[in-house]
Amino acid sequence: MQSQREYVLKTVEERGVGFVQCWFTDVLGIPKTLNISPAELESALDEGMTFDGSAIDGFSRVQESDVIARPDPKTFQILPFRSAGRAVARVFCDIENLDGTPFEGDPRYVLRRQLERAHDAGYRFFAAPELEYFYFADADPKSGPRPLDHGSYFELTVADLATDLRKTTVLTLEEMGIPVEYAQHEDAPSQHEIDLRYTDALTMADTVMTVRLVVKEVAQERGVHASFMPKPLAGVQGSGMHTHFSLFREGRNAFFDPGDPRGLSETARRFIAGLLVHAPELTAVTNQWVNSYKRLVAGYEAPVYVSWAYNNRSALVRVPAVKANKAESTRIEYRAPDPACNPYLTFAVVLAAGMRGIEAGYELPAEADTNLFAMTPAQTAAAGIRPLPRTLDEAVSAMERSDLVADALGEHVFTWFIRNKRTEWEEYTRVVTPYELERYLPAL
Repeated sequence: MQSQREYVLKTVEERGVGFVQCWFTDVLGIPKTLNISPAELESALDEGMTFDGSAIDGFSRVQESDVIARPDPKTFQILPFRSAGRAVARVFCDIENLDGTPFEGDPRYVLRRQLERAHDAGYRFFAAPELEYFYFADADPKSGPRPLDHGSYFELTVADLATDLRKTTVLTLEEMGIPVEYAQHEDAPSQHEIDLRYTDALTMADTVMTVRLVVKEVAQERGVHASFMPKPLAGVQGSGMHTHFSLFREGRNAFFDPGDPRGLSETARRFIAGLLVHAPELTAVTNQWVNSYKRLVAGYEAPVYVSWAYNNRSALVRVPAVKANKAESTRIEYRAPDPACNPYLTFAVVLAAGMRGIEAGYELPAEADTNLFAMTPAQTAAAGIRPLPRTLDEAVSAMERSDLVADALGEHVFTWFIRNKRTEWEEYTRVVTPYELERYLPAL
């Protein structure tokens, strides 16, 4: 039987691949790559590639800089783009220390470690994100973003560049073997959404990184800019990455209970309870930028309060309705993440919080079955419903106090992430914004 390693080497030769991109991310989820020729691929698969980790944010300190990027042959794919007329392939890498042990600053390892803990408890973790993003005529921060269209939900257009870009992107992903469940125009002008078919969380985190690159590459080929910035336009909704999660045990959906009137198992209830208890601690990871909190405000269909409900889109955790003959698709939807998060770290902390709820037997509070956006802060407080952090500063403070997030991320990533985000917040507080100039300069 042909090994995955042999398949990769054979495919590179038969498809005339010009070079292979070896992908990994820094702690913030910014993609990085080492490009190698086919002649070097066999050595890279067997021995890995040594590089200077101190050059990557959140990786090594200068005095202990060298690390190894080891390609994971299971992630090998031919990319839909060519270079100098030659095919290009990519493979994700695991980062190791020089002695071959996993490097603790590698986000892929952070997620893998959480998945192994869940596996030891008998579970497999699956994810299906909905990625929202914008198309703009350019990316000039001085002139501001200029939308390509002015459509809204499910808009059907014929000769529309943005719609054509979305269709081309979906076809490109399908050609790569990445199944897309839905694609549509979203609510805001020039905002679009691609929903991915569920798979195991590690594969899905790799897939999210791939989709973000493909979306941008297809747009760039047509001379426009695609952005996963959470809130690029004022006065309209921002971009989220609502993600559907489920646990499987012994080949069956652990979130489904045929004896429950709504089909929701005790395992699912405790998993949701874990998310609710720890949600404020997770938010700096699921929403990691200053701009992320311009999206998490009332009135724009983004979650503001720590709550759960069946089919209530104002809740943080939603339990989608399941068709009568599709009980195995029972799942929960976590609505806080935005598409600019690091998917490896996001999936890791969500899994850690849910598993804590299961293992500690957390009790699920009452369902929020009303429109939370219509409630005043006093009403939500009286109902015992807490708000999510309102700024990156609040979110980092909540994360800093969290033993759960510290354990999930590991000391290396946890410490660096907090330090980096503190710096980002302090830099932001020093900026005089156009809002302040417009409001205060003429009057004060």
